[in-house]
Amino acid sequence: MFRLRVAPSTLARSNNTLLKPHTLPRPFITGLPVATARRFDSTTTQPKISDRIKHDHKELEDCYNAIITSKDPAQQVRFQNLFVWELARHSIAEEIVVYPAFEKYIPDGKLMADKDRAEHLEVKELLYDFQNMTPEDPAFITTLQSLWSSLSKHIKEEERQDLPALEKHIDSDVSMSMANSFQKTKHFVPTRSHPSAPDKPPYETAVGLLTTPMDKLMDMFKTFPKDEERPNPPGARPPA
Repeated sequence: MFRLRVAPSTLARSNNTLLKPHTLPRPFITGLPVATARRFDSTTTQPKISDRIKHDHKELEDCYNAIITSKDPAQQVRFQNLFVWELARHSIAEEIVVYPAFEKYIPDGKLMADKDRAEHLEVKELLYDFQNMTPEDPAFITTLQSLWSSLSKHIKEEERQDLPALEKHIDSDVSMSMANSFQKTKHFVPTRSHPSAPDKPPYETAVGLLTTPMDKLMDMFKTFPKDEERPNPPGARPPA
């Protein structure tokens, strides 16, 4: 396993700097609770943005608990990989879709967004330390616990304060549209099982994703196909 060393000054300059090239196996993981993976499959109700974010938060918590409770180092590594990817993708999605909405719709929303961005940076720096460890490291669990302590505080503030404030200032259509946009950021996560995926996706690793300048990610996101242009738009039945 090779490790990426990022200078502290680089971390300080960017909200997106993090991690080592740590490629996930395909499929990413086995053993994640089925209820988590299928949470939106059992209902025809279009999720709102707060639903999507809470869904991600629950998946992160599931990964954390799996690492903490597992006695199998190989399983811990698999969930460590998934935790890194899920948190990377979630952070990018919030910074592209959610925080600009705070600024647009909520009075004093810029203060809220700036606070959350600062909390993201702190979490990313802690995640970098954790991701460079193996289960055999004596500090593996304690480092993860410190990371989760900061992350769970951020999660509670978002779910109890930030998201209710956002939902209060937008209607259901806007919220559902944001949820779709939030979901589209999954395009930033490589998948080689899809025939249209390139041989060398630009975000093969978490570090490739999170060290990309945010303005470049936002520009790329704007060029994604619209829902009506996609072969299987959200909510459509898959081909038989």
